[in-house]
Amino acid sequence: MTPVFEHWGMTPDWAWFVATICGILLIALPLMLAVAMIIYVDRKIWAAMALRRGPNVVGPWGLLQSFADGLKVFLQETIIPSASNKGLFLIAPIITFTVALMAWAVIPFNSGAVLADINVGLLYVLAISSLGVYGVVIAGWASNSKYPFFSAMRAAAQMISYEVSIGFILICVVLWAGTFNLNGMVEAQRGHGLGIVNGFFFNLLLFPMWVVFLISSMAETARTPFDLTEAESELVAGYQTEYSSMSFALYWLGEYANVLLMCALNATLFFGGWLPPIEWAPLYWIPGWIWLFVKIFFFFFVFSWVKATVPRYRYDQLMRLGWKIFLPLSLSFVVLVSGYLMLTRYAA
Repeated sequence: MTPVFEHWGMTPDWAWFVATICGILLIALPLMLAVAMIIYVDRKIWAAMALRRGPNVVGPWGLLQSFADGLKVFLQETIIPSASNKGLFLIAPIITFTVALMAWAVIPFNSGAVLADINVGLLYVLAISSLGVYGVVIAGWASNSKYPFFSAMRAAAQMISYEVSIGFILICVVLWAGTFNLNGMVEAQRGHGLGIVNGFFFNLLLFPMWVVFLISSMAETARTPFDLTEAESELVAGYQTEYSSMSFALYWLGEYANVLLMCALNATLFFGGWLPPIEWAPLYWIPGWIWLFVKIFFFFFVFSWVKATVPRYRYDQLMRLGWKIFLPLSLSFVVLVSGYLMLTRYAA
């Protein structure tokens, strides 16, 4: 895009700046629209599994329900508790929402179609996703209320518990792909399964790691059955208890943007990203970004399916799963994968 603006007479610096802004808008604006629509899809899936209709009044088939809800919260009054730390109270939801958008900068939508094609893209995603918990922790502390504070402590412990196992899982993927670049990881999955299947999910060593990564993704985004930070039966509404109006909506949007990000990472790291599922020439006639969106939607359906059917874990079960099962399992597979690669790929 930069050469186009240079052709229009801009200096190289200004051309790069305008191209970067356009790239950010091309990702951020459709993503925010997708978040609004995916909330509608989420509610429809829950309704279908509970034999209900779900949103069906506002707009055709209820498609405008999310926008009506957004207008409603926008028109409500923002109430700030008198004993809260007002500055931190207001900035916390902004941190959560902004961080949720920043991680999409390195997600490849097609071959070379990525805003920032950096060599350490996976490390960037890991670092950015870890920052999201700060919005929750700051909100819990700044609210000056015991239930949001308990929720903040739970969020911090939950993030640490599952971030460690996710880190070891990603080490396995990096070892096999030989790069931290997400575009390179997708290319490494081309024809991986017997020269026919695109994706690491076909790999018997990496398939268990994908299952652990999928479950850890739900815990990382605090989705059911790991929504202990928002457990209404224990914490009223968790860190969101004192929030209203647009500040509450920013948390809601940030949560779904994080869920979509984790769905995109599942598709990119294990299921071939923008590649078609099978190495067959006619399937390449379909643009890569469509394949990526289909895979993201599939994983989002799995997230919604689990939320509609699986009961919430107890907190001790959550910690036990992260520290006593996922951590030893992922660490063991780091040894297995590295040992296998040393024996086969690097033996010579």
